[in-house]
Amino acid sequence: MNQIDAKFHLGQVVCHRVHPFRGVVFDVDPEFANSDEWYDALPEDSRPRKDQPFYHLLAENSDSYYVAYVSEQNLVADTSGEPVSHPDVAQMFGELTGGAYAVGAQLN
Repeated sequence: MNQIDAKFHLGQVVCHRVHPFRGVVFDVDPEFANSDEWYDALPEDSRPRKDQPFYHLLAENSDSYYVAYVSEQNLVADTSGEPVSHPDVAQMFGELTGGAYAVGAQLN
């Protein structure tokens, strides 16, 4: 497996810098790997660079749960220590410890 130079890791809880949602990283693309239609639908003045890691998140806001695709420049680590309530978290991850969920061999 190739090493990705990513700031955030699988299982880590993150927040969006601008929009009011948070989520758990469940996959990382080393650079933009979504459709041109998706990218072009973003407001031109806020489109992120394509040459950075993009994260797949099990995301939540005050209204719903969903999957989000977010550039590294738009994320920060969540330091609240609060669990993410997305219903798929328990299926993909283990216990929450220190701002990250257990992944892989660490699953309970």
